[in-house]
Amino acid sequence: MTSIPSLLQVRDLAVSFRTEAGTASVVDGVSFEVGAGEALCLLGESGCGKSTVALSILRLLPREAGRVAEGSSIRLGGEELLSASPERMREVRGGEIGIVFQEPMTSLNPLLRAGDQVAEAVRSDPPLDRAGLRQRVEALLEQAGLPDPRSVAGAWPHQLSGGMRQRVMIAMALAGEPRLLIADEPTSALDVTVQSAILELLNRLRRERELALLMITHDPAVASRVADRVAVMYAGRIVEEGPADAVLGCPSHPYTIGLMRSIPDPARPGTRLASIPGTVPSIGHWPSGCRFHPRCERSEPRCGELYPPMRDGPATRAACWLLKETPR
Repeated sequence: MTSIPSLLQVRDLAVSFRTEAGTASVVDGVSFEVGAGEALCLLGESGCGKSTVALSILRLLPREAGRVAEGSSIRLGGEELLSASPERMREVRGGEIGIVFQEPMTSLNPLLRAGDQVAEAVRSDPPLDRAGLRQRVEALLEQAGLPDPRSVAGAWPHQLSGGMRQRVMIAMALAGEPRLLIADEPTSALDVTVQSAILELLNRLRRERELALLMITHDPAVASRVADRVAVMYAGRIVEEGPADAVLGCPSHPYTIGLMRSIPDPARPGTRLASIPGTVPSIGHWPSGCRFHPRCERSEPRCGELYPPMRDGPATRAACWLLKETPR
């Protein structure tokens, strides 16, 4: 875990969903910490439970279907969020925790101008007058990297590009002066050049505001640009965690190794990409023991019998029976 004083602590988080076929376990025993001013990236492919973790932190799971299991714990600055009142959670959302979602076009209200939506997120005591609120909105849009904030404030969402809409979402997330920013795949719907600009913006805002950042992504390149630490998820569990350069550059878990080997190498054009054999298990229908063992080329009989605990390896912590433990 991080040696920086913890702002967010997630312990033994387990989430299930009711479906027509029964109850499906989506997240199972996830634990991590995010230190004040630190960036942690949850890295994994679609369906592994990353976004469910984010929604659980904000208590935004569907009421009828989603359920957080007893024994789970989510603490912000030492305060347990899972037992907080609905009124308290409304203060936390957009106040102490800001959120940037994946697709800004569906996250923004198409019937409200961009500036009005940012204004709704502004919290001030005492309340600002109309002129003060307008100045505050334009200042937030400028901080989000928009060159003509007054024009953007008066625009409708459909009049803005994808990158501009995402910057409006970032301005809204910053409006409550949060201590923690959760960014759920904030660049996946954008082209490469805009992605780079958004990541640079998040890094700058984190430094200037001393924000803690929880980045959720399927892209190791995104993780390498923003993360201090990386936690790799597979089939509802964290399988490896450690400093970003160690996890991405010298991984220990067979899944992380396979994930990194599948990335194209610009220095070796035309090289055939490595692939991970088999397929990702269906959500909630997890294999026994290590959930990666049916796809692991190094699997042993015990791998299919018992789930391995997280253990210290040479540079990271990983849940693998084959990992050689290294005293620290």
